[in-house]
Amino acid sequence: MHRTVARFRTLFVLLGMALALTAPLHGVGALSVAGVVLIALGVVLIFVPGGAPGREPVVVRCPVEGRWVPVNSPADKVPSHGTHELGQAYAIDLVHVPDPDHEWRPLRKGPIASRPETFPAFGRDITAPADGVVVQASDRQRDHWSRNSRPALVYLLVEGLLFRPVLSLLTLSAGRFVIGNSVVLDLGDGVYALFAHLRHGSVRVRKGDRVRAGDVIGQVGNSGNSSEPHLHFHLMDRPRPMAAAGVPFAFRYESDGEVCTGVPGGRRPFVATTDEPASAS
Repeated sequence: MHRTVARFRTLFVLLGMALALTAPLHGVGALSVAGVVLIALGVVLIFVPGGAPGREPVVVRCPVEGRWVPVNSPADKVPSHGTHELGQAYAIDLVHVPDPDHEWRPLRKGPIASRPETFPAFGRDITAPADGVVVQASDRQRDHWSRNSRPALVYLLVEGLLFRPVLSLLTLSAGRFVIGNSVVLDLGDGVYALFAHLRHGSVRVRKGDRVRAGDVIGQVGNSGNSSEPHLHFHLMDRPRPMAAAGVPFAFRYESDGEVCTGVPGGRRPFVATTDEPASAS
């Protein structure tokens, strides 16, 4: 029962904000209190899973090519990003690090911010992880400068925890300004793939398009709540993140000379293996 209720966490927050913020109009104290309660309930439910437990990972093709470093990997913890909101319980962030001699670090000493074009990941192709149908595609948000220095990280936290979520809620967009430019694919069997933080103007597909595994759907960008250009990828069980639960996934990759099928752990570089495209199952 609690898992079903948890799916509506964002709706509770929306209703709560509507009741609390319109208090000067309706003047009913009880409704204002109810609004605060709904907001609190929604926030608590962010940490409650909404999907069925024990689901087997869906094997898909890796959505990128080359050498990458995983960040916030579900191989290390679930929910990987500390929240079940927006169906991202099993989400992974992928940063392109083509040089094996270069160690990726989450924070830089300087400069305070850099143009997205200066990062290797920016503009890298993103491919469909399986055959599917596009159910949502958008690429109008701008690519902002990086927030991977200590001063910029503070700004990112304020922006990401306050302004972007509130703006998304006020526009009833279910995290649109957190996710940034994005694509959602219907992979069949109740599985949907979400790609976030895409490059402005780079999305090559539109709603209703059919894609095959390996087709380019867009490019890595730095839109939405992102510290530097990277791909945020996750599977979910509904086409809209607002009421979706995360779905575990696995893909083929090479690490330390070994080819694996699974999810690479955080900070463990891997090379994507795409010689055998997979279909969702």
